Amino acid sequence: MQRVAVARALLLEPDLLLADEPTGNLDSRSAADVLALIDEVHSLGQTVVIVTHDNDVAARAPRKVRLMDGRVCDDTRH
Repeated sequence: MQRVAVARALLLEPDLLLADEPTGNLDSRSAADVLALIDEVHSLGQTVVIVTHDNDVAARAPRKVRLMDGRVCDDTRH
């Protein structure tokens, strides 16, 4: 269902894709598929914001903004 939700969101070609824990309830293979799809649309120029607690998912991002207690405590770009 989560992969279908991502696909449905991408069909509308939004200017901004917000993904809240997009791999949270997925097995590792499905999670890899979803992340590959997100990487692909990002490489085509779409802005993507991923909210996650998973350090492996966060490590894929070219920019990380870390929040603590509702405040930005780190903002790094790779």
